[in-house]
Amino acid sequence: MQGGAIAQFLPLILIFAIMYLLLIRPQQKKVKQHQAMVEALRRGDQVVTQGGLIGKVSKVKEDGEIEVEIAENVKVRVVKSTIAQVLSKTEPAS
Repeated sequence: MQGGAIAQFLPLILIFAIMYLLLIRPQQKKVKQHQAMVEALRRGDQVVTQGGLIGKVSKVKEDGEIEVEIAENVKVRVVKSTIAQVLSKTEPAS
């Protein structure tokens, strides 16, 4: 009788394992990569926001915001986590 109970839960356990390997784990990896990208932002990087704005980082603030210059003398405050992509990185100052 004990073997029958395990046999009933085996498909459920296998489905969970497959879901973890195919969905959950890659998503966690993607989130970690995004967090690392956002933390590495610095002045002069050219970025794309999730809203589609392309601009250059003019100031990195400590409270989770950055200032992005989208045109000459036009700066907007953007939440760091809404940066979708970094187009070009600047070299760190020596």
